[in-house]
Amino acid sequence: MNSVKTYTLFTDHDVYLFKEGRHYKLYGKFGAHSVEKDGVKGVYFSVWAPYAKKVSVIGNFNNWNHQDHILFPRWDGSGIWEGFITGLTWGTLYKYAIETARGEILEKSDPYALSWEQNLQAASLVSTTWYEWSDEDWMEKRWRNNSLDAPISVYELHLGSWVRQGGAPDKYLNYRDIAEKLVPYAKEMGFTHVEFMPVMEYPYDPSWGYQITGFYAATSRFGSPQDLMFLIDQLHKNDIGVILDWVPSHFPGDANGLHRFDGSYLYEHEDPRKGFHPDWKSYIFNYGRNEVKSFLISNAMFWLERYHADGLRVDAVTSMLHLDYSRNEGEWEPNIEGGNVNLEAKAFLQEFNTAVYKEFGDSIITIAEESSDFPLLTKPVHDGGVGFGMKWMMGWMHDTLDYFKEAPENRKYHHHKITFASVYMYNENYMMPLSHDEVVHGKASLIYKMPGDEWQKFANLRALYVYMYTHPGAKLLFMGDEFAQTGEWNFTRSLDWHLLEYPIHKGIQSLIKDLNHLYRDESAFYENQFNKSGFEWVEADDLENSVYVYLRKGEKRDDVLMVVLNLTPQVLEYKIGVNAGTHWEVILNSDDNKYNGSGTDADILSEKHEEWMEHPKSITIKLPPLAGIILRLKKDKKYKLHRIKHKK
Repeated sequence: MNSVKTYTLFTDHDVYLFKEGRHYKLYGKFGAHSVEKDGVKGVYFSVWAPYAKKVSVIGNFNNWNHQDHILFPRWDGSGIWEGFITGLTWGTLYKYAIETARGEILEKSDPYALSWEQNLQAASLVSTTWYEWSDEDWMEKRWRNNSLDAPISVYELHLGSWVRQGGAPDKYLNYRDIAEKLVPYAKEMGFTHVEFMPVMEYPYDPSWGYQITGFYAATSRFGSPQDLMFLIDQLHKNDIGVILDWVPSHFPGDANGLHRFDGSYLYEHEDPRKGFHPDWKSYIFNYGRNEVKSFLISNAMFWLERYHADGLRVDAVTSMLHLDYSRNEGEWEPNIEGGNVNLEAKAFLQEFNTAVYKEFGDSIITIAEESSDFPLLTKPVHDGGVGFGMKWMMGWMHDTLDYFKEAPENRKYHHHKITFASVYMYNENYMMPLSHDEVVHGKASLIYKMPGDEWQKFANLRALYVYMYTHPGAKLLFMGDEFAQTGEWNFTRSLDWHLLEYPIHKGIQSLIKDLNHLYRDESAFYENQFNKSGFEWVEADDLENSVYVYLRKGEKRDDVLMVVLNLTPQVLEYKIGVNAGTHWEVILNSDDNKYNGSGTDADILSEKHEEWMEHPKSITIKLPPLAGIILRLKKDKKYKLHRIKHKK
């Protein structure tokens, strides 16, 4: 006897929107929902399995029996199976037993489950995302903190290896324990946002979360959905935004996951040239299927709405947009226009961006991790763009790291790797990443990418950070880089926090803290970070000295900062052209003693009324070795020109 009763949360309009690919709140319909029918409490289940012969709910409540609780197929041809089971409560374990057209019985976890077990069986749990939020102040004003003309400095971290339990380093901390440590640290360091590598449920630790099975479930490695919400709530209450990594590009082939969900290629593309990823051995979503688009866009909405996320960093966008990504000739099929763009994926991303920005306005950010030069990625959809808020500036990251790896005496041959970014830096709204991908798989930590002895390595890294923080665009720094972690990132253990016992590492941390606060305090660094009026080269071609000089400008005429990089180990007396009536003061020197530098002062040695570098005046500055200095324009009109005594 079937113990399932008829019940539905779907209206005809819901089903219509789902089939059209325009239902963006499916998490309120699909999955397991605590409801009441005729005065009796229970759980309503619904799942999409259009090619199934039969679907039943199995779990610890019926001894995993396929015959006891069979769902009803809807009459409308939608492929939705649903039903109501009495007596179930929060914490009930369940799966769907799906009989395929060929008679197979597949045991699948719920694609819309809010929580999963953390074991090989990985059953779904009847759960809830109810939480009493207390971040109203943040939510009301976050549109200012997430806007393109606000300072955005992101701390990227992997929750499983940021810090572990002191007495049990093989044990994860709970989300709440992480909050106790992370919130004051990120606040003191001056980061405006944190970015979590995927917190959605995933089975395989070495994937770092990028091969997701439970797209709607916060990973139970670190606690309950409410524990993650507590972490986000605490960050918000301390004025720190939260960006989540989101992976709509692919999913693993785990038996209980989305792969061949009802015996057919339901979520993935049937053609392996479009549906299988050769590098990651995973399956690519079918972006041309409307129900799949509804699933994915609803998933984005879910994390933004239920978890109060301030943004989504969309992973592997390059692989989504290119049919020939990681494929040899003959292994891919051109689109209908004869090109290599996955037009269905592009349309999906346009729909995703349109939907989330319509729902949340400019209070959230979408960020593309995209390594090609795909055009108009951050331009509005109505102008032919893809609609992202920002894009990772991968070209800048690779060119910059390649340059800094060079010995100083060789840098003159690579000088324009630093200046090249200025050719295209306003083509898109860029975030400048020094991300996790650059400190794993034999690539070395940032500090060990730097050439020279220990002193030179740290001096180079400090200069790199000054360059990064003063370049136009938002910033992203991976955990551990803020104190010069020496080993490559290892997801199985905590960061090497003990390194902060050494002044040379503490100095790097102090510099990042000061750069973060300076970036936030000086409007010239962020007001025009995405338009051409915010940047000007003063000296871009001094190959022999490996010196770079540029200005950053705010909205006000006198809101100007000058950045000077000396990327050789020599102390230089350097002459720079400036405008009439302007005077400068040094506000940051990466070679300062407080950062464990050599302590060489960055003195302004003279100011003269003589034309230089096509400017009517000049100043001569003492440049410390392998250093970045930041100067601020003095605004005291009574300031008189004078020559500062030359220091030998």
